[in-house]
Amino acid sequence: MQTLTFEIPSNLALHVTPDEFAAIAAVNRDLRLERAADGTLIVSPPTGGESGHRNLNISIQLGTWSEVNQTLGIAFDSSTGFVLPNEAIRAPDVSWLSRERWDSLSQDEKEGFVPLCPDFVIELRSKSDRLSTLQAKMREYIDNGARLGWLIDPQNRSVEIYRGEQDLEVLDNPSEVSGGEVLPGFTLNLKRVWG
Repeated sequence: MQTLTFEIPSNLALHVTPDEFAAIAAVNRDLRLERAADGTLIVSPPTGGESGHRNLNISIQLGTWSEVNQTLGIAFDSSTGFVLPNEAIRAPDVSWLSRERWDSLSQDEKEGFVPLCPDFVIELRSKSDRLSTLQAKMREYIDNGARLGWLIDPQNRSVEIYRGEQDLEVLDNPSEVSGGEVLPGFTLNLKRVWG
């Protein structure tokens, strides 16, 4: 199959079924694609150098903790798609899933888009991201079962903490943030993220 490049005007939404999304994603592995709950195809451009470096730093910190604590669960990078209960297919910048939930999946489910909402998600705001769009995405994760979410905003040096039924907590210029009960013993060093 020949791969073609096309552009969609920003005022036009392309709606796809989950199967159509999987087919599009399979032939466009270099693109960052997501599917909203209403079926809208979301295509995100690659990040710039600063965001890429920050995201790698965050991934390394969570990945290192996750390797030491393998019995608790496993971490995922930004290329991992999750099918949320509302049928959105999302790819958080960094995520983590408890071992019990991961082990409950079949091998086919583990190899495809993960049919669960992660227990923990991080979204890192890049310069081109609208804060309101990322905030809506964080609420979507929580509404679909995520137990903890961090929206890290380097532009404002803030972290928004999302937790189930609890009120939103905003930390201004924190040097670190803790995973609490969801990620016991994990602390993200934000001094390394702020740069």
